[in-house]
Amino acid sequence: MKKALIKLASAINRAEPSAAFAFKLWDGEVIGYGSVPKATMALKSPNVVDELFAKGFMGFAQSYVSGDLEIEGDLQELLRLGMSARFDSKVSLGERMRLLPSYLKTMATLRRSPQNIAHHYDLPVEFYSLFLDESLTYSCAYFENENDCLALAQRQKHDLIAQKLQLSPEDTLVDIGCGWGAMLLRAAMEFGARGVGITLSKAQYDYVRGKIEELGQSDRIEVRLLDYRRLEGKFDKLVSIGMFEHVGKWFIPAFMNKAARLLKKGGAGLLHTIAKEVESPTDYWTLRYIFPGGYIPSLAETLREMGRAGLCVLDVEGLRLHYGKTLDCWIANFEKNVDRVREMFGESFVRMWRMYLNSASAGFKFANTRVYQILFSNGLNNALPLRRGYIPASQNDPGCPATGRYS
Repeated sequence: MKKALIKLASAINRAEPSAAFAFKLWDGEVIGYGSVPKATMALKSPNVVDELFAKGFMGFAQSYVSGDLEIEGDLQELLRLGMSARFDSKVSLGERMRLLPSYLKTMATLRRSPQNIAHHYDLPVEFYSLFLDESLTYSCAYFENENDCLALAQRQKHDLIAQKLQLSPEDTLVDIGCGWGAMLLRAAMEFGARGVGITLSKAQYDYVRGKIEELGQSDRIEVRLLDYRRLEGKFDKLVSIGMFEHVGKWFIPAFMNKAARLLKKGGAGLLHTIAKEVESPTDYWTLRYIFPGGYIPSLAETLREMGRAGLCVLDVEGLRLHYGKTLDCWIANFEKNVDRVREMFGESFVRMWRMYLNSASAGFKFANTRVYQILFSNGLNNALPLRRGYIPASQNDPGCPATGRYS
């Protein structure tokens, strides 16, 4: 067992010669490189080694959540080193086959999708308010300046999308996967659009419906508890932010064809989605514990299926570093409120979400996770601008609250 850890430490050192890290073993022995470790993985029993080398990141995350493994120092640094040494590629074929039935069971069919979404999004809204900004926007923000607070960066993201879509009071908008309604409300209140948002989360639906009434927008926008495959109608503009990752590999064509049917001819749509440059499986731990039924597509397969559905790609913008920064803001807020999270759900939940948020951030900053805004039209539209020239953000934006940059 110790030999396997020595080999892993050596592999990390070859990949990252300047890295300072250590493995602290159950018997007190320390294996590592560098005089002052930036990150230390403390293993409480020899069984953890078996979990690590049989299951890769799944075993690492499960052992951390259960308390059989502790992280001293910088968790993201340890994740970075594991990614650099391609540690997760060590998952055994047997383990992959063992997980296959669970994957098949959670495929995003019409019947299963509501359960997949409820697993993650039907947690109490109070929990999400502990780490998201005041608008409860749960997707990548857009930082025009390094010191923008999270709330401002999220509004800038919504405005950027509205500007790319050239959203106006004459437009009808459909928001597929509207979350807690921030984009839909912004579209109505700042840009004058009318529209419909859909979600499969009952908690989100109840919240958005109440927020629309509270803000007096019932005559302009509505929210429906509905699967995108069952939505009917014609709209001038379409947006989907952070929902496409829940569609699943086998249902990407259905999503694109539905988008084409919902958009009027020549209408503009924007897909804001996590993606990869090369197709690869979503990690098993995330699928099992965080996002059942999820799939991170490659940019290539996304664009290919858009084309097959008759959607013409107009612009693609990568926001990878923006998502890393967004996640680090969420992590700071989460840790600031961690005692309340622990009160609500217990220590295992705290560890699970800490691992999820930090591994997601590390994925954007150090691995192959990307996020893109893909602007498209339904068929050709020759009346669109010839260049990027989006309208500046609203001059009436209140800026950042006094509570600081992470709010």
